[in-house]
Amino acid sequence: MTLRSRFTLFTVFWFIFILILYNIFVYFFVIRVTTRGELQLLANKADLVVESLRKHSMRGMEDAKLLSDMYNYSEMMRVVAVGGKVVNAVGIDKELLSIPPSVNPILTSETRHINGQRVIYLSVPLFDQGQLIGVVESARRLTVLDSYLQILVGALSVTSIGAIVFAIFGTYWFTSRLTGPIGQMVQTMREIDRSGKLHRVRLNGREESVELQQLVRAFNQMIERLDRTFERQKQFVADASHELKTPLTVISSYADMLKRWGRDNSEVRDEAIDAIAKETERLQRLTRSMLALAEAEQDDWMNAVRFDVSSVVKELSAVLGKTFGREIRVHSSNNSVQMVGDKEKIRQMLLILIDNAIKYSKEPIDVRIRHDKAGVKLEVTDYGIGIPESEIPYLFERFYRVDEARHRSTGGSGLGLSIAKRIVDLHEGHVEVFSKPGSGTTVAIQFPRHLQAHS
Repeated sequence: MTLRSRFTLFTVFWFIFILILYNIFVYFFVIRVTTRGELQLLANKADLVVESLRKHSMRGMEDAKLLSDMYNYSEMMRVVAVGGKVVNAVGIDKELLSIPPSVNPILTSETRHINGQRVIYLSVPLFDQGQLIGVVESARRLTVLDSYLQILVGALSVTSIGAIVFAIFGTYWFTSRLTGPIGQMVQTMREIDRSGKLHRVRLNGREESVELQQLVRAFNQMIERLDRTFERQKQFVADASHELKTPLTVISSYADMLKRWGRDNSEVRDEAIDAIAKETERLQRLTRSMLALAEAEQDDWMNAVRFDVSSVVKELSAVLGKTFGREIRVHSSNNSVQMVGDKEKIRQMLLILIDNAIKYSKEPIDVRIRHDKAGVKLEVTDYGIGIPESEIPYLFERFYRVDEARHRSTGGSGLGLSIAKRIVDLHEGHVEVFSKPGSGTTVAIQFPRHLQAHS
């Protein structure tokens, strides 16, 4: 069963249930109010009879004028003495007059049924000096009231049926509008599955509810994110193919040259072996970088723990400074700067940034660590050749190179900064680059104070 059918049936069922309860309440409420009104009318007449008898010291109960003024064709009134003898009566309805007389010392009112018709009955006791001397009995048919009730039942039935029909069509129309965007998303998914191309669901503006608009927007955002991911994957494959093509071509060319002339020419053989070794090493570095970047794309890549980032920076700077024979100065606001993150990945990020600074500068390198209210801030500054301002927005793209010749000389693959940026993103951080050609470059990274650990 579709969501539209379920929602329609559920809504109509509860509407009918509530409508039935409402009709029952209205029916019995009208009966109660109107019956009470009819009974009050009989009570008023009986009080007039009792009041008239009291004025005459309870004499004249047999007087025909006592009840003649109270006569109504649908009523019966009579005075019954103690012992059950009817001493005075008015009325032409034989069925009402045939009601057995009863002398009761308390006021009695009730609704009876005579031949399937409702009749209200009232008995008012008569006392003379504290002694019960009789009762005034009244009875009235509710024929007119019952006819009105039949009209009320008919009106309620017609309006209820109309309301149910309206509710069915209205609910079906509403659910059609409600589930329309969902149907569009299902159709879009099927079209994506059929064609292999991503499509977005179009919004109808103010015609849709806020929740549905949010649902459609979330779906479109997901599609856009998938689209960007696919495009990045295509670009990554294209760039990787391009990067792998060059060293493979060099290796293939030198291998072919070895086959032709290298066996007898030592110079050609040595040149080919050296070139093949260099390109093989470059391929290995490129493969390692690609594997690291692929690992960085995994959502569960980070294992967050609390550690001293200052000690990591100092240890790494000492190792790299000794390895490359360069001066790397560490400036820390405190001896110990604690942060929450993946220690090994932060170390990998710092290695990439410091390694880039070493490659593109000959001056000492400054690494600054600060801890403030916003969190932990790391800065790596070199005083080398710098980067043109127009190139800064593209630094963290995969395989991007500011200067192709420069990267060839340094052996860069164009993936290091992409990996570093991914590490920063996983730590919910923010990275900025400040550079000026000929004056050096500063990479500033801000990590938040409270990091949400990834499981």
